[in-house]
Amino acid sequence: MKAMILAAGLGTRMRPLTDHTPKPLLEAGGKPLIVWHIEKLKAAGFSELVINHAWLGDKLEAHLGDGQAFGVHIQWSREGEPLETAGGIRRALPLLGDEPFLVINGDIWTDIDFAHLRRAPSGQAHLVLVDNPPHHPQGDFHLASDGKVGDNGSPALTFSGIGVYRPALFAALADGEARLAPLLRAAMAKGNVSGEHYRGQWWDIGTPERLQALDQHLRR
Repeated sequence: MKAMILAAGLGTRMRPLTDHTPKPLLEAGGKPLIVWHIEKLKAAGFSELVINHAWLGDKLEAHLGDGQAFGVHIQWSREGEPLETAGGIRRALPLLGDEPFLVINGDIWTDIDFAHLRRAPSGQAHLVLVDNPPHHPQGDFHLASDGKVGDNGSPALTFSGIGVYRPALFAALADGEARLAPLLRAAMAKGNVSGEHYRGQWWDIGTPERLQALDQHLRR
């Protein structure tokens, strides 16, 4: 199974830190955020990675290269202009192949073991959900007792930005900008999305303050 790291965001909420540095290269605990992902993926058995980029993507490529220094093989999906999550995945499908693949947001940090996610979902998607953080108390989706994820129901959990998808979920999209949530909700309505509740460490690095807090946490 291949894995894709989403790294094409502009990082506008992180300015001025991202004026000259792509967000995934911002450091916490003495290491770029994206390197934490790469190392965890390698440890979980993922050796074939795809990374998309737009803003300052040349710096990402210069830092990570083909992945050999990390013991993985990296292919680059160059967007030019950010295509949103679903659009970015759709653009990268030729690199990802015909089998299910793992996708991870580049602007999170987690201690989850990705190994168990190598099992393909029975439906079109399998989402990792987490407890609602203070900045997102309303959550996103409901996880039912049968493991199905829906758009309705209480309590709601937050989508972690980690999911396993089948290429068919994106096959009908035209090449261009597209958001992930509408695709997921359409699949949920057909019972084609499963999920799990992860209760370990998960950080959404959306502001400089959260990055600083993560840095302090990791250094402790």
